[in-house]
Amino acid sequence: MRIFVTGATGFVGGALVQDLIAAGHQVIGLVRSAGAAATLTALGAEPHMGDLRDHESLRTGIVWADSVVHTAFNHDFSQFPANCEADSQTIEFLGSTLAGSGRPLVVTSAIGVLPKGGLVTEASDPIPAASPGRNPRAASEDAAARAADLDVSVSVVRLPLSVHGTGDHAFVPTLIGIAREKGVSAYIGDGENLWPAVHRRDAARVFRLAIEKGAAHGRYHAVAEEGVPFREIAAAIGAGLGVPVTSVTPEAAPAHFGWFHDFARINIRASSEVTQRTLGWHPSGPTLLEDLAGTLYFDA
Repeated sequence: MRIFVTGATGFVGGALVQDLIAAGHQVIGLVRSAGAAATLTALGAEPHMGDLRDHESLRTGIVWADSVVHTAFNHDFSQFPANCEADSQTIEFLGSTLAGSGRPLVVTSAIGVLPKGGLVTEASDPIPAASPGRNPRAASEDAAARAADLDVSVSVVRLPLSVHGTGDHAFVPTLIGIAREKGVSAYIGDGENLWPAVHRRDAARVFRLAIEKGAAHGRYHAVAEEGVPFREIAAAIGAGLGVPVTSVTPEAAPAHFGWFHDFARINIRASSEVTQRTLGWHPSGPTLLEDLAGTLYFDA
């Protein structure tokens, strides 16, 4: 199968490209630079120069593909709402381009779009628009639903709070940066709020299996650990940096964590039972705390 991948040299997308090629697929990867093109070529993939904002470059990349996987996302979380809206617009364009073609589209969402505080499953719906606590990333699932209305065979892979491993530049490195700056590794209150997690290689395999075995309009959870207590993450960061571990009150959390405080207080437990059963997915990578116990996150 010829598969067009956005974010092909990204954290999850790069692992996906390797997984797809190992499984015998041909990969066309969207890239913006000669360096990224060289990286893909070395992996055995076909680079396609373009940009998510350049819809014509997307269209020409998709035209000969049998399916499309959209993993690209701007991870400047200080601009999170704007980046979520941009992602929604990209998914809408991909949907309109694939409408009626029968070619599968797999897009990326986040476990954090789901209601907080209890167990969420693949059948759980995102918090509705205009509701308190709605995660801006839910716009990606809204766009996927609109693509389905256009007769697109679209499915969604939800990623957990931590997708960890070599090259991680998202939530855990952000926490490490805050701990370095403040001189302490903190959690909020009793730190019992939960973060689901998965290793990047395991996450990549969910995307491949969604293309190979997934159902149209399927929802899949790339979740290996249903919920890691935030206090344990903070303790691992403290040990890795050699700094104290402390609790901050909910009132003090915004001053300590800055723009990240809403992420630091998320409490959600996520099941992947349906994903594992229907796709035959069995995560095998190291756990989040195992990755944090080594030097992977603390060499810099």
